[in-house]
Amino acid sequence: MKIFNKEDKTFNNIQDRALAQWLDEMEKHEDIAVRGGVKLARDYVEFLKAEINRLKEENQTKNEYLKKLRSKG
Repeated sequence: MKIFNKEDKTFNNIQDRALAQWLDEMEKHEDIAVRGGVKLARDYVEFLKAEINRLKEENQTKNEYLKKLRSKG
């Protein structure tokens, strides 16, 4: 969501903190399989964030290219 041309990241920040808190709690779980899955979950979330950023950049590049094509035509 953008407010006055500035992206509002409040929801994403709350969501990130809640996930981090939950994963911190799961690190203390008595089941080793649960504790072991925490690192995998953290790594996967970081991978997804990197992929989102990559796709945003790719989309921005495509939009800039299409804008140039429209202005030439």
